[in-house]
Amino acid sequence: MRRFGVSALTVTAALSALTLLPAGSVSAAGSVLTYGSAGGNAVSVGDVLTASLASGTKAALATTSGGSTGITCTGSSLSAKVTSNPAAPGTATESATSQTFSGCTSNVVGVTGVQSVTVNNLPYTTSAASGGSVTVTPASGSTIQTTVVLSTLLGTVNCVYRASGLSAVSSNTTNSLTFTNQAFTKASGSSLCAASGYFTAAYAPVVDSSVSGSPAVFTN
Repeated sequence: MRRFGVSALTVTAALSALTLLPAGSVSAAGSVLTYGSAGGNAVSVGDVLTASLASGTKAALATTSGGSTGITCTGSSLSAKVTSNPAAPGTATESATSQTFSGCTSNVVGVTGVQSVTVNNLPYTTSAASGGSVTVTPASGSTIQTTVVLSTLLGTVNCVYRASGLSAVSSNTTNSLTFTNQAFTKASGSSLCAASGYFTAAYAPVVDSSVSGSPAVFTN
């Protein structure tokens, strides 16, 4: 039977995690994160930023980098609380508290269904730099981890994948956060689970859900 694997997410996954921060031009004044417009009102510490998959896109968990075999999910969302928002240029930080997946299917031979995709070991720390680079790191001594439960011809299979960190790119043009081919390594699971997985997803728009009207978030 063909081996299969699913990338751990997360903001995780991914997962995970979340750096819901579109990037923009560096400003000599004002905060790194603003809402409503680039250089607009500063996002307050404690505000919750959220985002779902960009319209018309799916989250992909492939068995190879850039591949089409694996799992795709029609739904995914991220949530993070802002923990610092210094003056620009600089680096803002967030605590990524949630990343969920739904509507997941697989095109892997032998897999009959996707029962769940769960991001573990939250919260993660997300750092968003003025230049648009975003990094996601786990707590000290922990890892970014996602558990995927699949239905197969041989029964239920659990695949656990881990990564030491993730990177993403944000954009002020679409108020998006994009993860591309983020690599995870299998930590445990059946021999049917592939040795690695790759996560790709675009989340947009990133909004400040703590502000009335949930305005889009920009990075300066």
